Amino acid sequence: MDEAEGSSLSLSNILGENHESLEHPGLNGAPAGGWDEEDGPAKPIEEGTCIECEDQPAEVRCETCSDVFCEVCYASQHRKGSRKLHVVKPLSGLEKPKTKPSAGATAEEADAMDADADNSDDEDWERVVAGPSTEVILSAQPAVGTSVGEWFVERSKFIPLRLNLGERKYLRLLEAALSVSEYTDKIDTIGFGLSKAKRIVQQIRELCAIMSGLLLSADYKRGQELFTDRDFAANAEFYQLIFELGRRHKIMNPDKMRTTYGKLIYLLQDSQTPEVQDLLSFSCVRPIKTVHALLDEHGVMDLLRDDLITVATKEIYAEGRPRRDVQKDIKSKERAIEQLAARYSRKGLSPDDVRLCLYSIGDNHAFLRTNRDPCERMISYLKEYFHPTDGKDAKSSLAIRSGKNGARLSHDHSKQYAYVIQSLTLWREILHDMFHLWSLAESDLLSENVPYRLRDTGQGLNRVQAAPKTSRMMHQILNKAQRSVGAWIGSSVIHMGDHNVPNSLLFIDKYTQIYRILLPICNTLSQIEGLAAKPALRAYIDGEFGSPDGLRREILGDFFRHGFDGSGADNFFDAGSCIDGRLTSAWNWCSTLEKKRYFHVFLLTGFTGFDGEW
Repeated sequence: MDEAEGSSLSLSNILGENHESLEHPGLNGAPAGGWDEEDGPAKPIEEGTCIECEDQPAEVRCETCSDVFCEVCYASQHRKGSRKLHVVKPLSGLEKPKTKPSAGATAEEADAMDADADNSDDEDWERVVAGPSTEVILSAQPAVGTSVGEWFVERSKFIPLRLNLGERKYLRLLEAALSVSEYTDKIDTIGFGLSKAKRIVQQIRELCAIMSGLLLSADYKRGQELFTDRDFAANAEFYQLIFELGRRHKIMNPDKMRTTYGKLIYLLQDSQTPEVQDLLSFSCVRPIKTVHALLDEHGVMDLLRDDLITVATKEIYAEGRPRRDVQKDIKSKERAIEQLAARYSRKGLSPDDVRLCLYSIGDNHAFLRTNRDPCERMISYLKEYFHPTDGKDAKSSLAIRSGKNGARLSHDHSKQYAYVIQSLTLWREILHDMFHLWSLAESDLLSENVPYRLRDTGQGLNRVQAAPKTSRMMHQILNKAQRSVGAWIGSSVIHMGDHNVPNSLLFIDKYTQIYRILLPICNTLSQIEGLAAKPALRAYIDGEFGSPDGLRREILGDFFRHGFDGSGADNFFDAGSCIDGRLTSAWNWCSTLEKKRYFHVFLLTGFTGFDGEW
């Protein structure tokens, strides 16, 4: 990337579709000025552009201000105070409004752009412009006007290819080497002796030597072919393959490599620095192999547009269905897979490779069902057992007050109801695009142009690194969630590259834990009827909670109140109602579960912990 491109971080880049090209300014000799600073004489604003950012097409007109804005600028400038009452109208596709140069931000606008409102108790509902369309289509389904085939094409760009049998052997080799490595202990420390670059190279070579020895012991002939000369640089392709397998496996299986993936990604992050690459004489990083990349390489993208793709990749559910129907679905899926394998296989792309692509897409569906669907179920429970206009008694009210039972926010029933729905909706959208976010997170972590700083963040030494690509994608997901719920309560700040979320690896780790919180709750709620069918347990439930429905309402009410109350931070300035603080509150509720009077019900349904197996 040249200097001019590397220093560009305009709003057009931030809100654009090309996440891969975004880099951080102020590096590799590029000026470190702010992205809104301009050199030279001021340029006239182009006709039809937003008056605030000056580089995005205008989409709405504020009738009160008599100015035109893009959606993001309008939402940020009209969040609070009298401005949120301004009248806004969408611009038609044919209208090209005249704009005038901005006269600079007023004091009111500066207040509206305040970066963090974490410790506010959300007095204001923040208006979000829905744009010209009143119906917002979420990314959980193809957008209007987009064929299902094109939707599969787009998603396949971020679906890693499932590991085959031979690759799984190498994966076990990598995990064994990482499990005995002390890489982060020796690198992420303030010490003396060798320079950091030399220590990094020494540790990488040591890990590669361990893998070489393990390969030699497992497959002597293969090991002899690769490591006769003991030249690490000559076997760069082998090491790149091994490291890529570990990254690919982790994305597909977030539960795996929980103690070793951090070492792997930090090792690769260090290997990307120019000084280390010069000493090491080879690069450890190569792109993740995806379904899209494999099919595009062999010119068979039409596979993803085939009508059979939906049948060949669908998930088959057995719960509550006759066995005959399940068997029928299995056979139809198998036939579809075999037909596609025969139709699109060719030289260089075997039928097994086609099947692997289809299975990988199916793995993505399984990931969504396990991770995203609990959010849908909790939204359904909220709508079933509570109503935004209820809250007249303690059992039906979700109201919380700052300082009471550890709460940090003050919401009446209707506001808390909306706050919970919008938080669950946002989590659902994040998990739906998790593979895309993970791809961008790794791109930020492994970027040669975005260095990190080792800092004590209050939770030990952490690598604090900016994540521009991940942050931009998160803002787009947040905007989509805001438009779908129609209004936004609380702060919309996304922490990234600070002491709360030091880098994109910790961001990804944070949001892959959502299903660990919600799935045990959903499982317990679904088994209450089974418990109530036993006379002794029914007597306990009726005596303590009134009825099975009363038990469900108590569990849900407590979670919806105190799993979303802004608590969980070590001080008053963290957590709160910001995007990441919502998840912190939910984790804090999990830590208090054993003190709840319904905790025995969780144990009776097989609950072993929020980090256990279900």
